[in-house]
Amino acid sequence: MAHTHSHGAHNGNRTRLAAAFGVTLVFMVAEVIGGVVSGSLALLADAGHMLTDAAALLMALLAVQFAQRKPSARHTFGLLRLTTLAAFVNAIALLVITVLIVWEALRRFYQPQPIQGGLMLGIAIAGLLANLLSFWLLHRGSEEKNLNVRAAALHVLGDLLGSVGAIVAAIIIMLTGWTPIDPILSLLVSLLVVRSAWSLLRESLHELLEGAPSHINVDKLSRELTRNIAEVRNVHHVHVWQVGEKPVLTLHVQVIPPYDHDGLLVRIHQYLHEHYQIAHATVQMEYQPCTGHDCELCAEQSSHHHSHEHLTLDGHAHHHH
Repeated sequence: MAHTHSHGAHNGNRTRLAAAFGVTLVFMVAEVIGGVVSGSLALLADAGHMLTDAAALLMALLAVQFAQRKPSARHTFGLLRLTTLAAFVNAIALLVITVLIVWEALRRFYQPQPIQGGLMLGIAIAGLLANLLSFWLLHRGSEEKNLNVRAAALHVLGDLLGSVGAIVAAIIIMLTGWTPIDPILSLLVSLLVVRSAWSLLRESLHELLEGAPSHINVDKLSRELTRNIAEVRNVHHVHVWQVGEKPVLTLHVQVIPPYDHDGLLVRIHQYLHEHYQIAHATVQMEYQPCTGHDCELCAEQSSHHHSHEHLTLDGHAHHHH
């Protein structure tokens, strides 16, 4: 029953994301064409901002899709990391687009271009309506607490500012004929794009470099595990990273030989799941302290040594989901 509900939630999220992506993509193309025809750089900058939305929605869509793919022998975590790679490429592309828009804006201060205010206003209003529609589509999915959908909704909300700015610039041009407002506004929108792109670049690079998830403090985790589970004497060789939205952990625990070995292992896993939302952990239990001064550093050698010791102690390796 729970499976059916989650499957329905997945499909609902996917439908909403696909609809919002379609709307955003269509109006992004409209803004590019409108920007070129009307001569408005602000519209082109806003189209660049809409591209950040389209990319965020596409990545959210891919994440929902890949989350349903079963892992294989070749890709043991499935293909969730593809969304991170897409985010990284997208961030670099956005920064390049922003540099081009800023360059063109600076050129236009010295060589003003004629702008068709009426056409610019029409396209900007259509862009605003598209953003409102996308936001409404995504916001309906927020009760499912899906991180990707919420992130995409915030992206679209931020883009509303760009569309409002383009409308204001178009009205000023129609009323006063003062065209420098267009490159000024395109620079302001570019700042919004840079902010989105930079945080995307930083987060995706951190994940690609196997960085620990921001909400997990490894030292604190080690301390709390030792403090809260009486049999645990020492925690070391802690490695935590993220695949898609899932944190993954491996660690060694030195324990007092327990009365109930499997029961202690279950308690450690429950603690990790309840306090750190880590559902995928590999815990290696040891009864003797690590030998050698370089135990903390030499992960490969000691993990080989301990895994052998671990297998002889209890007959099987412990890997729990």
